Amino acid sequence: MFIRAKALVQKQPQRLLFSTQSWVQQQAQLPAELEERVSQTLDNMRANGTYKAERIITTPQEASIQVEGSGSNVVNFCANNYLGLANHPQVVEQASEYLHKWGNGLSSVRFICGTQAIHKQLEDKITQFYSRNQSDTILYASCFDANAGVFESLLTEKDAVISDSLNHASIIDGVRLSRAKRFRYRNGDVEDLDAKLKQAKDEGCRVKLVVTDGVFSMDGVIAPLRDVCDVVERHQAVLVVDDAHATGVVGKTGRGTGEYWGVAPRIHLVNSTLGKALGGASGGYTSGNSLLIELLRNTSRPYLFSNTLAPSVVGAAAAALDILGSQQGTPLLERLWANAKHFRQRMSEAGFELAGKDHAIIPVMLGDARKATQMADALLKRGIYVIGFSYPVVPKDQARIRVQMSAAHSTEQIDHAVDAFIEVGRDLQVIS
Repeated sequence: MFIRAKALVQKQPQRLLFSTQSWVQQQAQLPAELEERVSQTLDNMRANGTYKAERIITTPQEASIQVEGSGSNVVNFCANNYLGLANHPQVVEQASEYLHKWGNGLSSVRFICGTQAIHKQLEDKITQFYSRNQSDTILYASCFDANAGVFESLLTEKDAVISDSLNHASIIDGVRLSRAKRFRYRNGDVEDLDAKLKQAKDEGCRVKLVVTDGVFSMDGVIAPLRDVCDVVERHQAVLVVDDAHATGVVGKTGRGTGEYWGVAPRIHLVNSTLGKALGGASGGYTSGNSLLIELLRNTSRPYLFSNTLAPSVVGAAAAALDILGSQQGTPLLERLWANAKHFRQRMSEAGFELAGKDHAIIPVMLGDARKATQMADALLKRGIYVIGFSYPVVPKDQARIRVQMSAAHSTEQIDHAVDAFIEVGRDLQVIS
C-alpha cells in the first residue's frame, strides 16, 4: 500500500507539468470582428498621424536627457517638471531615506493597515500649504484617482455637477461615475456657467457642484476663478478646482490658481498632484473642507480600494514642498517665469502662433496632426524633445506642439530650442 502511494506521488508532478504546458499552448483567441476593428483603428491612427509611439528615456528626468536612439543628449521641453525637482538631490535623498526607514510599501489600503505616521504628516503639510481654516487633506495614488473619487461620494441623483467643457479627462470620467445630473458650460464662460446653474435649479437639483481645471493643460490658460467664485457663491454652489498644472507653479508662492486670483478661501476643494512640480513621481490629493474630506475617507472608492502611497513617494513630495516653502522656492519660480517669457517672446517674433497666457505651458499651434508629428520628429533630430498633440487629446484640426518650460532650463537651452523651431518651421512652411 505504501509503495503504491509513493509511486502515485512521484507521477503527480509529471501530470501537472504536462497540464501546464497544454494550458500555455492554448492561448486565447480574439473574436475576428474585434481583431479586425482594433487593427483598422490602429492603422487609421498611423495614417492620420495620431498614433502615439513612446520614446524611451535612458537617464533621470532633467532639463537635458538621453533618448534611446538619439545618440546624444536632448533638451526636454515636454515634461511637467516645472521646478526641476524630479531629480533634485534633496528630493532624491529624502525619497531614499524614507524608503530605507519606512519600507517599500504597505501592501494595504489606508483604512486596514496602510497608514503610517508619514502619510498623516504629508497630509498635514499639504493642508498647511494652503493655510485655510477648518481644512484637511486626503492622499490618493494620483490626481486622476482624486477626480474619480470626489463626485460619486459627494453627489446624489438629486444633485447637479456643472463642468467646464475643456476639463481634464479625469474630471470627465469622475463626473460619469456620479449619479448627479450633468451640465457643461463653455470653456471659461462665466455667463454660460450662470445659465447652467439657473437651469440646474429650475430642474429641481438640490446641491449644485461646479468643477473646473485651474489651468487648462492643453492650452496653457488659467481659469477665471475670481469670476467663477462670484457666480458659484451667488447660486450657493460648491466649487472644486483641479490644480494639477498650477500647484507649485502658479501664484506668487506657487500655491495655485486660488493664490493667483486671491480667492483661495472661496474654493471648497482643491484636487491636485504630487507628480508634476512637486517631485514628479506620483500621488495626488484632495484638500479643503474638513467635513467633505471626512466623508471622502469613508466613501471614496479609489481611496478605499487602492494601496496607499509608497513611503519613497511620500518622502519625495514632502521634500519638494519644503524646497518650495524655503528660500529656494522664490528663485525657482522667478526663473521659471523668466524662461517662459523669453521663449514666448522669441517664438512670437519668429512668427509662430502661440496659445495660452501667464503659464509655463506654451502651445505652438499647427492645426494639422501629421505636421505636428513631423515637426516633433524633426526637432528631436536637432536635440529638442517635444511631442505633437492631436485628436483625441485636443480637438480636431487643433494639433499643436505643447512646449513646457522648467526652472531647470538655461537661457542657452531655450535659445537653442527657438532656433531649432525656426529652422524646422521654415522647412515645413509653418512660418516664412
